[in-house]
Amino acid sequence: MGDDMSKRDFRARVSAGDDYEIEYFTQQNGVSADQVRQLIKSHGNNRAALTEAARRCVSGNEKQRGQQATG
Repeated sequence: MGDDMSKRDFRARVSAGDDYEIEYFTQQNGVSADQVRQLIKSHGNNRAALTEAARRCVSGNEKQRGQQATG
């Protein structure tokens, strides 16, 4: 008997090997594909953890741009 795939939550994880998942995550979170792959290496493939890390990454980049413009 095979696994019941309907009871598995694949959306809870981001697969670094699937380009379409990387692309989807980049569009949803405003980070580059390379940044997504680095975040997966650093934080694992849990979608919630990656989303939070991506938000911190984006907000950190915005702060750096603001400091460069004023400095």
